[in-house]
Amino acid sequence: MATSSQTSTSDLRVRPIAGPTAMVGRIQSIDVMRGIVMVLMAIDHVRVYSGIPAGGPTPGIFFTRWITHFCAPAFVFFAGTSALLYFTKINDKSKLARFLVTRGLLLVLLELTLIKLFWCFNLNYAEFTLAGVIWMLGWCMVLLALFVRLKPTTIGIIGLVIIFAQQVFHYVPNIFPESARKMAGYIWGFFYPSSFDSMPGIAILYVLLPWLGVMMTGYAFGNILRGNQSKAKKICLAVGLGSIVAFLIVGSVLVLRTPDEQNRPFIMRLLNQQKYPPSQLYLLMTLGPVIALVPWAEKAKGWLIEVLKTIGRVPMFYYLLHILLIHVSALAVNLMLTGAAHQEWYNTAPFTQMPEDQHWSLGLLYLVYAIDLIILYFACRWYEKFKFSHPEIGWLKYI
Repeated sequence: MATSSQTSTSDLRVRPIAGPTAMVGRIQSIDVMRGIVMVLMAIDHVRVYSGIPAGGPTPGIFFTRWITHFCAPAFVFFAGTSALLYFTKINDKSKLARFLVTRGLLLVLLELTLIKLFWCFNLNYAEFTLAGVIWMLGWCMVLLALFVRLKPTTIGIIGLVIIFAQQVFHYVPNIFPESARKMAGYIWGFFYPSSFDSMPGIAILYVLLPWLGVMMTGYAFGNILRGNQSKAKKICLAVGLGSIVAFLIVGSVLVLRTPDEQNRPFIMRLLNQQKYPPSQLYLLMTLGPVIALVPWAEKAKGWLIEVLKTIGRVPMFYYLLHILLIHVSALAVNLMLTGAAHQEWYNTAPFTQMPEDQHWSLGLLYLVYAIDLIILYFACRWYEKFKFSHPEIGWLKYI
């Protein structure tokens, strides 16, 4: 991701660890927080290939899924932050817009080709096509490019309106003439769910709204990180803790007012917020802690922090590699457990067709996750050194 300009004693920038000079001026908190969410994300994707359903009645399965809810919001939010910091570095809004469009379209292309191949080990678009998180991230970058000539504060306000007024987007297809509503519903299905069917032949897992709003607020957040350190810390704590309190109060009231036929514990009902599309409570629940932890992440030290920073500096490389590695690991585990790799279970991954009696245990899930995470770290460490040692290779900035 893009970086900020020179380090100073009045802001949140820190001196880089020993390494390539291209890393000078990076904001540690972004790398650390991004590293944390990338590490957590792998849990959910190992879960996909294990056959264990998302959530579930038992606390172990429920929290295995819940802890990964922080990943997409943080990834999208910090993508916006990185865009603002990249502008700080180049000071050219036209160049920033071109970068966002170029990188965004590249991400969309990757989602439809390499990422699909890694998920499913096939390019059979007639059987299954996914509009997943990287698809969403790419198109949100393209749309963000339309706004970058505005002030960051203005962009942030627009982003908040998109997030908190998102339900109005449900009715957009209704403004079209009746003869055009079906087609409008097909197209609008990429932006927000409506009462009309979405485009046939494609599974839209991540709509663009309100995720665009998350990226826009992250863009405005970049202005905070490049400012005075003390002021930035106060803002992060106020916004982060305030979001957590708002979630706890509003979420608790709604849970207490809503009967639950499944008789689940209060805490599981409170934390079980809507992700597709992400509700206001879901975003308060996830982005609140992320923002509140930024001041800690800026000052944290130790070997674990260095590991997280390494992963956080090359998030797209990690993302591409982790899907491939987890998929291969699943085939290897299946071969050891059943005598066959059973690739047919994953032809529509991340929606798998694994028989219930073949689901892994949670212990096996976390064992495979730990082994894959070690491999991913060493791969990221190699790629980080290669990327920042070769600034003359322009396309590396996109991966």
